[in-house]
Amino acid sequence: MRYLPLSDTDRRAMLGTIGASSVDELFRDVPESARLSGPIAGLPMHAPEMAVERHLTALARKNTPAGEAPFFLGCGAYKHHIPASVDHLIQRGEFLTAYTPYQPEIAQGTLQVLFEFKTQVALLLGCEVANASMYDGSTACWEAIGMARRITRRAKAILSSGLHPHYVSVCKTMARFTGDTLESALPQLAAETDTDHLIASIDDATSAVVVQYPDILGRVTDLQPIADAAHAKGALLIAVITEPVALGLLKAPGEMGADIVVGEGQSIGVGLQFGGPYVGLFACREKHIRQMPGRLAGETVDAEGKRGFVLTLSTREQHIRREKATSNICTNSGLCALAFSIHMTLLGEKGLRQLAELNHARAVQLAERLSVLPGVRLVNDSFFNEFTLELPVEARPAVHAMVKKGVLGGVSLGRLYPGADALEQGLVVAVTETATDADFDALEAALKEVAK
Repeated sequence: MRYLPLSDTDRRAMLGTIGASSVDELFRDVPESARLSGPIAGLPMHAPEMAVERHLTALARKNTPAGEAPFFLGCGAYKHHIPASVDHLIQRGEFLTAYTPYQPEIAQGTLQVLFEFKTQVALLLGCEVANASMYDGSTACWEAIGMARRITRRAKAILSSGLHPHYVSVCKTMARFTGDTLESALPQLAAETDTDHLIASIDDATSAVVVQYPDILGRVTDLQPIADAAHAKGALLIAVITEPVALGLLKAPGEMGADIVVGEGQSIGVGLQFGGPYVGLFACREKHIRQMPGRLAGETVDAEGKRGFVLTLSTREQHIRREKATSNICTNSGLCALAFSIHMTLLGEKGLRQLAELNHARAVQLAERLSVLPGVRLVNDSFFNEFTLELPVEARPAVHAMVKKGVLGGVSLGRLYPGADALEQGLVVAVTETATDADFDALEAALKEVAK
C-alpha cells in the first residue's frame, strides 16, 4: 500500500505557492520524449519476488561486463585493475555504515579518512588545498566555474574545444539558472589543440578558461601559456582531469599555473559500475579556499593535546548558512573517496608512477599497430593512455560492428558529438594495464575488417 500523506487540497496549495499549475509543469525541462507516459514496457505490474529476480537477471545478461571482452573504452571512464583489498576494506562496518560527519566529534575515523584523501588529491593535482570530494567530475567542473565567478565577479567562461562534451552539457545546464555565459566549440581532428585561438578568446570579461588535460582526444597540452594569458586578463585557469593515473607521469596542472583543478577520480579505486557512483576531485590555491565548495577536513588537537580531525570553514556549507552558501552541495562521495584513498595508498608514489608508465607504454604499442592499418590515421602527436584514430569509414557503425565480433573497440566521436560531420570518422581508443596482447590482436583484426 502506498503512503500518500498529502491530500489534493495540500497539493493545490503547494503548487499555488510555487506558481505552478500542475505537477507536470515541474518536469517541463525534461524532454517529452524522455518522460514515461505509462508503465515500463516489458515489466509486469505484479509478480512474485523470485520471478522479478529471474526477469531482471535475464535483462542484466544482455549487458557485456568490461571484464568479459577486449575493452578499449575511455573518454572519462577507465578500466583499471583494482586490488581485492580495496573492496574488502571499504566494506568494513565502520566505513560502510558511516555516512557523513554531521557530528564530527563522534566521526573521527571518517574525518581522518577524508583528511588523508584530500591530502593525496592536493599532492596529485599540484595544489595547496583540496576538499573532501564532489559528486563526480562534471559537477565539479561546474562548481569550479561558479567559484571563478565569485572570485573574479565576472560571468563568462571559455571552455576549451577539448573539454569532454558531457562536462560541457552539465555546465550549460547549470548556467541556465545562474546567467553565466559559456563559450565552447567543437574539437578538430588535429594533432594539437588550438591553443592560440583559445588564448585569443580571453578578454576583460572572462572569469575563467576551462581546459581538459589530457583532452577528450587524448592530446596533452602545455597549460602554462594559457595560465599566463588568463592571468594577464584577470581570469582564472581551471584544469579538468578525467584520468588521474596520467598524473603519475605528467606534470600536475597546479604546477603549470592552474588556479583550480577538478576532475573525476573513478579510475583509482572505483570500478566502472555502469556509470556510477563516481567521485569528483576538487583542489585550488590556498588564497581561494573560502570560495571552494564542499567539505574541508582539517587536523587539530583536542583539549588534552591529542591529535584530532574536524570539519573546517563549515560556514561555506548549505546546512550552516543556506542562503549565503557558496554551493548547495552539502555532502561528499565518502565511500568512493575511501576507495580512491586506499588504492592510492597501496600504490604509493612509486607504484603510481610505474602504473602510469605501463599505461603509456601499452598505449604506444597499440597506437603503432593500429596506425599502419590501411586508411587509418593516428591523430595525436602526444598522448598518455588514450589516443584518437581517424578511420576511412564512419566510426560509430564500425564500433557497433566490432561489438558483434566481441570487441569493445573504443568510443566514436559521432556518439559524443551527434551531427558533427567533421568528427564522424574519429575513434577514441583507451589502453590500460588490463589490456593483454590477445586483446590487441582481437582489436587489430576487428578494426582491419570493419574499416575497409
